[in-house]
Amino acid sequence: MSRPAPSPSATLPGDPPGGRRALAVWGIGVSVYFVAVIFRTSLGVAGLDAADRFHVGASALSTFSILQLLVYAGMQIPVGLLVDRLGTKKVLTLGVVLFTAGQIGFALAPSYGMALASRALLGCGDAMTFISVLRLGTRWFPARRGPLIAQFAGLAGMAGNLVSTLVLARLLHGVGWTAAFAGSSVAGFVVLVLTLLFLKDHPDGHEPAPFPHQGAAYVRRQIAASWREPGTRLGLWVHFTTQFPAMVFLLLWGLPFLVEAQGLNRATAGDLLTLVVLSNMVVGLVYGQIVARHHAARLPLALGTVLATAAVWAATLVHPGDHAPMWLLIVLCTVLGACGPASMLGFDFARPANPPERQGTASGITNMGGFVASMTTLLAVGVLLDLTNDNYRAAFSVVFVLQALGLTQILRLRARAARRERERLVASRVETVHVPV
Repeated sequence: MSRPAPSPSATLPGDPPGGRRALAVWGIGVSVYFVAVIFRTSLGVAGLDAADRFHVGASALSTFSILQLLVYAGMQIPVGLLVDRLGTKKVLTLGVVLFTAGQIGFALAPSYGMALASRALLGCGDAMTFISVLRLGTRWFPARRGPLIAQFAGLAGMAGNLVSTLVLARLLHGVGWTAAFAGSSVAGFVVLVLTLLFLKDHPDGHEPAPFPHQGAAYVRRQIAASWREPGTRLGLWVHFTTQFPAMVFLLLWGLPFLVEAQGLNRATAGDLLTLVVLSNMVVGLVYGQIVARHHAARLPLALGTVLATAAVWAATLVHPGDHAPMWLLIVLCTVLGACGPASMLGFDFARPANPPERQGTASGITNMGGFVASMTTLLAVGVLLDLTNDNYRAAFSVVFVLQALGLTQILRLRARAARRERERLVASRVETVHVPV
């Protein structure tokens, strides 16, 4: 007599146990990501100061973030392969060293060129954090916890953004550029010590299968196998379409837009940036709970976020008069807060589409999406601002172009990904039913 198929919430054979030990170890990995996001987003509150310090215009200023994101996006697949090959601890350790060195270099940079090199180094280290944290979660927690764990990781990142907005901004204007950026780098040394002393790749008894012989042929097969899965590609395009509006706003152009185009003072603009972060944290908890209970809600949540973002951006940019009313700016920032949690849904499409030995590679491919979109938008906005004499309405219209591209790809891939995911679920249940006693 065969056993009944397991419910989606049941723990499958071989699942990690979770528990307090898992939370403690995963918490160390999340703390590394938290610090990385503080460093990543520090330029968002220092954009105008950086322009004055290095005597650059909008295009050159956007190059800081573009280069950082270019390095980040370009590193995603190599980092995914490294995580699959070396494990989380080694990759996170290297990441901490690199992004801390980049933050110190940015604090002490005497010229625009040195500052650019420092942001590139920071981007390289930052690129090693999020995929490692996702992999750490899959190694320590049962698969059914995946959506909630990913959202909590994103929540930690937004908490880092909140620190940049509330703490680093005040330090910058209180103690000055060098002291603020160099002082913040102490956090990097703290998480480095925690990682070296306490982080562990996996719980005892849940060691991964031996890694195959490394070589160019294996790397090509690993990438090709991940890319062939429709769920991986759908995850990439969900990440691409949802993440970039808030990323561009928080990373660089939100503060100049609110101050220069909307006529707000820095304090009020900072409060609105904080609202984006707080909204992100609340929505992240809600999205994580919804998807953990109703897996089919992933796509409606992603599409709804994209459409809501497009609508509120359009309302803000076409509003008559020189400045949008405060209530509309508040709505804009609240809706932008949903972009980060929606981008996490991309990993919920890629994760079930790939076996454990490809999780790092598939996550790297997915994570490229939003950062490629952000990098493209950062560059386009900077160029358009220079060409149009700081016309923010014209510059931010590029948001709709990238959203249209992403939506087209999501709608094209959704049916194929859903069909493939059902096939994998049926195969998994058949294997579970026939596990020998």
